[in-house]
Amino acid sequence: MTESILYLLAGVVLAWFGGEFFVRGGIGLAAWARWPTAVIGVTVAAFGTSSPELMVAIDSALAGVPQISLGDVLGSNVVNVSLVLAVVVALSGMKAEDGGVRRDWFISLLVPGLVYLLLMDGWFSRQDALIMMACFVAWMMVVIRHARAHAAGRPAAVEKIPVIRMLGFSLFGLAMLICAAQFVVHGGKGVALALGWSPFIVGAVVVALATSTPELATTLIARMRGHHDVGLGNILGSNIFNVLFIAAVAAMIHPYPVNLPEIQPSLLFGAVTTLLIIPGRGGHIPRWRGMLLLALYAAYMTLTLRQGAAG
Repeated sequence: MTESILYLLAGVVLAWFGGEFFVRGGIGLAAWARWPTAVIGVTVAAFGTSSPELMVAIDSALAGVPQISLGDVLGSNVVNVSLVLAVVVALSGMKAEDGGVRRDWFISLLVPGLVYLLLMDGWFSRQDALIMMACFVAWMMVVIRHARAHAAGRPAAVEKIPVIRMLGFSLFGLAMLICAAQFVVHGGKGVALALGWSPFIVGAVVVALATSTPELATTLIARMRGHHDVGLGNILGSNIFNVLFIAAVAAMIHPYPVNLPEIQPSLLFGAVTTLLIIPGRGGHIPRWRGMLLLALYAAYMTLTLRQGAAG
């Protein structure tokens, strides 16, 4: 247990410094490409910070326990909003300035319903996975089109941007985030398995919290630097990427039966928490929503653990 806790602490430290480099490089690349920072958040940053979930999906599917991956991605989506984003919003509120945020919010809201419809037969098949991946590709095409339209409407930067250095910052930060995730996941799984929980509960509670460490670091640092759209885009992009691509990857490798009552709390809280982060008038998300989201996270943890015990 002590060794697992040390792994967790080491992962948190690495995630913080990795997030610092990653955000700095990502903002520089956005300026060079004349993309809105929200697009960098919803693509590069989101995919980078979701790399731990992808590794967990592949490893768990190859090990014959893909339920850990489903628990991880669904649990991570709840953690990303009701804990990671909630902490930032509760501290000082948040403002979304890019129009694409509402589009990605809407897609994030539809994802839990899509998962429920596909898995209500009690089986996560390769056909279900292909449908999810097709939806992911369609969403990516819309995001890229938005980015190109934005770039075409903006003049080239007069100041020369050190692209190689920004790319180096991004890659170095991403490498640190991936290493951090490995430490955190290793430590988190060690603690959870010692408690004797089911694979899905291990994924939904402990591994999900562990793999969300990069999102927490990236979102906090982006907020401290005043780049609201990077943090919010990172969360929305991560949640879409987690389910439509990462969960689908695990099912493509190893289709498996699904205990629908066990996943219902994660789907329900995923939808409810997403509803609470729609930007209000002027794109503002007030502090009280962050506090309510933290309360919902506590309720989610309680309900999920009870559901696991009942199962």
